[in-house]
Amino acid sequence: MVVLDELDRGLIHALHVDARAPFTLVAEVLGTSTQTVVRRYRRLYARAGLRVVALPTPRSSGTHQWFVRLTAATRTAHDIAVALARRPDTSWVRLTSGGTEIVAIIHTAPAGPDAHTLLLRDIPRTAGITAVSAHYLLHTYLGGPTAWRGRINALDADQEARLRAQSPRPQASGGPDAPDAARLLTDADRLLLSALRDDARLSYADLAAATGTSASTVARRLAELRARDALFFDLDIDPAVLGVTASALLWMQVAPAHLDTVATALAGHDELAVVAATTGPTNLFAHALCRDAEALHHYLTRRVAWDAVTRIETAPVLRTYKAATTLRPG
Repeated sequence: MVVLDELDRGLIHALHVDARAPFTLVAEVLGTSTQTVVRRYRRLYARAGLRVVALPTPRSSGTHQWFVRLTAATRTAHDIAVALARRPDTSWVRLTSGGTEIVAIIHTAPAGPDAHTLLLRDIPRTAGITAVSAHYLLHTYLGGPTAWRGRINALDADQEARLRAQSPRPQASGGPDAPDAARLLTDADRLLLSALRDDARLSYADLAAATGTSASTVARRLAELRARDALFFDLDIDPAVLGVTASALLWMQVAPAHLDTVATALAGHDELAVVAATTGPTNLFAHALCRDAEALHHYLTRRVAWDAVTRIETAPVLRTYKAATTLRPG
C-alpha cells in the first residue's frame, strides 16, 4: 500500500484544482522541483491507481444517469459486475451487501429505440440476476465536478488561487439559462472527450493525433469546452490510499418538503463524496467514505440522525470494479 506524504496530497489536490496544470506550475506552487512532481505523479499512477480523467457534464452530453441496483447469486455476481464494468455506458460499478448486490451508474440516451436497451432488455435477460431496481438521478448536490473534501485538504487558498489563475473561466453562455442546444457536444467534441477519457493529461500533440486535427485546434477547442462547463475533470484513485477503510452507499428516504434542505446540509459533510436526489422509494443517495467502521457508525448515529430522514439503508462497498472511467485491477 502506498503511504502518502504532504507532497503527494498536495499534488492530488493540485490536480483537482486544475487537472491539466503544467507540472512546472504544480512544482512551483508546491515548492519543489518539476522532476520531483513528475516522479511522484508516476508513482501514484503505477501504485495508487491515480488517473486524471475528463467527463462531459450530463447537460452537454445529452444523456441521463441511473443508479441501478442488481441482486444476484453470490456465484454469478462477480462475473456480472465485470461485464458491466467493461461497458462504455457504465461507471462506478461496485459490489455491496455481502457480495449479492451490484450497484452501477448507467448512462442512457434520453430518447430513441436503443435509449434504455441495457435497462429494459440486456439486464433483465442476464442469467443470475434475481432483482433489479433503477433510480433516475434528478439532481447532484455533491460529486462530479465537486470533489470529495478528503482529496482536497492539502493546499491553502493562495496555492489554489495560483493554480486557478491559469485555468479557463466559465463564460456567461455556459450558465444555467443557456439553451440546451448551445451546450450539446458536437461529434468532434465527442472524439476529443474520448481521447481524454482515460488520460486527461495527454499533450496537445497526442490529442491532435487522436482526433486528426492540429495541436492549436485541439487547444482552442478544449479551452472553449472548459470555459462553458461542457466537461469537467475528475481523479480516479483508490480511497484506501487516502486512509479510507470503510466505504458505504447510503439510500435514504426523506420527506419531500425537506429533501433539498437535508441534501444541501449533507453536501457539506466531509464524510460524503456523493449526494444526489433520485427517484424511487428512497429519494436521496449518498456515498460515505470513513476512516474505519467506528467512524462510519459515529457518522450514521450522530450526523445523519434527523427526523426528516425517515429511513436509511447502509450498503457497505466490498469492491469497486470501475471508478469514473477506470477499470480496477483484479
